[in-house]
Amino acid sequence: MAGKRRRVRGDRGAFPPSARLDVLSMATRKPTTYHCPATPWSLADLGAALPQRRLWPLSRSSLWRLLDEADLKPHRSVSWLNSHAPDCEAKARNIGSLSLNALHCFVQGRVVICTEAKTGMPMLQRQAPPQPVAPGTPEQREPEYIRHGVRALIASFVVPTGHVVGNLGQTRTSEDCATPLAHVVQPLPDRQRYAWVVATLNTPGSLAVCRLGAQGGTVPVVAKDLRRGGQRRAFLSDPRPQHGFHCTPQHGSGLNQVEWWFSVLARRFLTRGHCCSAQDFATRLCDDLEVYNTHHAHPYRWTSTGQPLVRATPFSHTRRQQRQGRAWCSARPQRFERVLDPPRPYKRSAA
Repeated sequence: MAGKRRRVRGDRGAFPPSARLDVLSMATRKPTTYHCPATPWSLADLGAALPQRRLWPLSRSSLWRLLDEADLKPHRSVSWLNSHAPDCEAKARNIGSLSLNALHCFVQGRVVICTEAKTGMPMLQRQAPPQPVAPGTPEQREPEYIRHGVRALIASFVVPTGHVVGNLGQTRTSEDCATPLAHVVQPLPDRQRYAWVVATLNTPGSLAVCRLGAQGGTVPVVAKDLRRGGQRRAFLSDPRPQHGFHCTPQHGSGLNQVEWWFSVLARRFLTRGHCCSAQDFATRLCDDLEVYNTHHAHPYRWTSTGQPLVRATPFSHTRRQQRQGRAWCSARPQRFERVLDPPRPYKRSAA
C-alpha cells in the first residue's frame, strides 16, 4: 500500500491531455462518423465508442466533467437560419435605420408603417364552456371544439405611435392587401410621405399596390411594364413617389415590427379563444383591437442596428447567465476550454 499512488482531490493526471483532446474531437463530430447509429451523442454512446477507437475508457461522470469544462453540449441543438440573399445586409440596415429614426421622421412628416398578414387564424368553439379559475385550480378548457373556419388578418403597425389598424377577411389576395393600405392612410392625411415595411412576397407587390404607391408622385403606372414581381418590387422601392416600400430580406421577418404585435395578439386573444360563430369572432377581434389602441398601444423599443449576428460567446458565458451565477467568471480560462471553438466577436464588424 505504501507504493500505491494516492488519488487526491484536484488530481487530473489519470487521463493524459491527448486522451482528453480525442474525446473532445469525437464530441464535436457526428456519431455516424464513428459508426454509431444515434443522431446526437449521449454519455452512454460516447463511452461505448471510446474502446472501439482504442482510447482510454472513461466513466459517465468523467465524460460529463470533461465536456462541461470544455463547454460542449452534444445533446443540445438550437435552430440556426442563414439568409443567402445577396442584399440581406443592405435591407436589414435600411429597415433598422427606419425603425431607429421613426420618431424623428414622424416629426418631419414621414410615418413608418409595418404591414403583414396573419393567415389561418382558427375560429374555435369549445363544445363545453370553459370552467373559470378557482383557488388551487387553473382554468379548464374542453379539448373538443367546433371549427367555424379560418380568417386572415392584414394588420398595419404604426411604428412611432404603436397603434394597429387591422382588416379581417377570408382571403389574402392582391386586392385584400391594397384596401388596408388605403385604410391606414385615412387617419394620417397630413403626412407628406409614408414608408411601408412589407414582406418580400408577390401579394404585397401587386399591381393594385403599385397604383397606391404611385399616388403623389411623378412616376406613372404602366401595366405592361409591371408584369413580373421583380419589376413591381423595383417600382415600389422608387423613392420618388409619396409611398415608399421597403421589403424585408429573406428569413428576416423579425425586422417587421408587426410580427411582434402578432405574438401579443396570440397571447391576448387567440390562445384561449372561444367564439360561437364567425360574426362573434370578428366582433371580439374588433373589440380587442379597440382596447389595445386605447389603453396598451406604445412604440416598441428598437435596439437592432441591422447588423446580422454571428456565432460567438457560448450560452453559458453570456451576461444573463453570469448575473444568475451559473457561469464561470474567472479571468483565467480552464484547461481545454475553447480549444476547438476559439472566441470570436459577437457582432460582425461594419464594412
